[in-house]
Amino acid sequence: MSARGKARKRALDLLFASELRGESARDALDRAIEDGEAPTNPYTTTLVLGVIEHAQEIDALLADSAQGWTLERMPAVDRNVLRLGVYELLYVDDIPDAVAITEAMNLVRDLSTDESPAFVNGVLGAIQRKSA
Repeated sequence: MSARGKARKRALDLLFASELRGESARDALDRAIEDGEAPTNPYTTTLVLGVIEHAQEIDALLADSAQGWTLERMPAVDRNVLRLGVYELLYVDDIPDAVAITEAMNLVRDLSTDESPAFVNGVLGAIQRKSA
């Protein structure tokens, strides 16, 4: 796994854990730093803070693009991978769109349901087409 791939996985871990604990992602990141478990790759922090900063817009795009699915109905892993993917699609200029989508699909392929890669691909593809 590439360094950025590991950073995405760690960012997903932080976003997912914060949601399960009912805390903000910022608090989860701060706690990890305080506990000496700070992300070793600065890209992890960039991803988490980027998702936080653009959360309302990202969630609105996901709600609009996930035909027949509310955010609450999505598996938590898929929801947070989609947030990371949308952030990379829209706000990270040095990551090609195809790479952002593929990396998101790889995360859910390993961590979620069998249907998740196709779902993530469809949602991120729709957002990519709308933003082009």
